[in-house]
Amino acid sequence: MDLSIVIPLYNEEESLPELTQWIERVATSHQYSYEIILVDDGSTDDSWQIVQQLSQHNANIKGIKFQRNYGKSAALNEGFKAAQGEVVITMDADLQDSPDEIPELRRMIIEDKFDLVSGWKKKRYDNAITKNFPSKIFNAAARASSGIYLHDFNCGLKAYRKKVVKSIEVYGEMHRYIPVLAKWSGFRRIGEKVVEHRARKYGTTKFGWERFVNGFLDLATISFVSKFGKRPMHFFGLYGTLFFFLGTAFSIYLGVAKIFMDDFSITNKPMFYIALTTMIIGMQMFLAGFVAELVARNSPERNAYLIEEKLGIS
Repeated sequence: MDLSIVIPLYNEEESLPELTQWIERVATSHQYSYEIILVDDGSTDDSWQIVQQLSQHNANIKGIKFQRNYGKSAALNEGFKAAQGEVVITMDADLQDSPDEIPELRRMIIEDKFDLVSGWKKKRYDNAITKNFPSKIFNAAARASSGIYLHDFNCGLKAYRKKVVKSIEVYGEMHRYIPVLAKWSGFRRIGEKVVEHRARKYGTTKFGWERFVNGFLDLATISFVSKFGKRPMHFFGLYGTLFFFLGTAFSIYLGVAKIFMDDFSITNKPMFYIALTTMIIGMQMFLAGFVAELVARNSPERNAYLIEEKLGIS
């Protein structure tokens, strides 16, 4: 199969017929064998009934329905599991992503040999204050921490080699960081393409201001996990040791001052409480490192290495 198009949706009953017809026209005109995987993330309108009707008229349209709203990451993850196409393309269901971008995205994967191509909505029709400006800050932070120089990490229009989507797990709110997950899994040929951003035709946005706060928290999580996920003691042990020895040094100084300088007021000094606090923090971090190591060593994925190919080994 040439293409799998994964579309997470939540209350998009109005846009689905137009979107699927548009994709069908593009795929037919380029003679692609394709599938459209519509993942209903617990919609409360008639979206699932629309998906069922569309599937009856076009066998290439498939559907997955969640019992409740789990979020975009869960929807993409299930769509990736079901995808069978050589190239997997994701897009939003609100018609703000243009299916006319599909042929060029596929060409970049097949001919230019990219593992992942991310869309860049260079000209946006969103609110400049509530969405565009915070998005610029978020993308700048993501570039600085990940070393991946994309302008728009959160663009829903992306293309992947099949091997990429089968090698990553998207959870929580990590759909924003799929390029980071892909790089972490060893896929380093990551490209970018300027894509058309269309004004919303139906409904309203499903994301509020809290997505930016969650985005930065997820960025901190993935940065930590990517570096220390299988060796947590290297983080907790290092800083725990530093804090403990800092507190020990303060304690020795105060003890020497009491014995040799007859300074009996050490308990009234801020350094006394700083010494106690840093020693306690150091011990707690060290113990946290030990617990994290036990968890990591008992994880079934502790030695899960991605092997690209084997030669002479069955």
